[in-house]
Amino acid sequence: MPDTERPMRADARRNYERIVAAANDLFTTQGADVPLDDVAKKAGVGAGTLYRHFPTREKLFEAVYRDEITVLADRAFALHEELPPWEALEAWLRAQVTWVVERHKLATILKESIDSGSETFLYCQKRLREATGVLVEAAQEAGLVRPDVVGADVLRLGHGAGMAVRNCSPEDGERVLEVILDGLHA
Repeated sequence: MPDTERPMRADARRNYERIVAAANDLFTTQGADVPLDDVAKKAGVGAGTLYRHFPTREKLFEAVYRDEITVLADRAFALHEELPPWEALEAWLRAQVTWVVERHKLATILKESIDSGSETFLYCQKRLREATGVLVEAAQEAGLVRPDVVGADVLRLGHGAGMAVRNCSPEDGERVLEVILDGLHA
């Protein structure tokens, strides 16, 4: 959501969310150069509504990236609440690798369009590190993960694994994940 002084009206919030969802879908299926009029049409809003929320393509990229990362980080927090520490960390790593495999083209486009020092990029980096850190710390407290591991390590491993196996068989991907998980064990 954009940072504003006043909260959005309910209809404006719905439009914002529909635009982000439509952009995410179209960027994923058609690429980053999809006409913004197509995004507005898919979202069921007029071009003026789209440009009121997102005056530039880059602002829309930022919103899509922030939304993707928020969903991914929220998954880690949910797993922390739902599962024992090791199972939560394992499920998170699998979810992260799956996300990288399925969304790497979109993520690459979005990251190339967003300044690495921007508020959005820093927010996303912080959010993922916090989410992963919660899982790593819980598993460490249970004596299940090496004490020298930090959340950023797991993020790097998951990203690397996802990039490495994106064109491989599911069996190859599973084997790489098992090697990583074995390496994390205390």
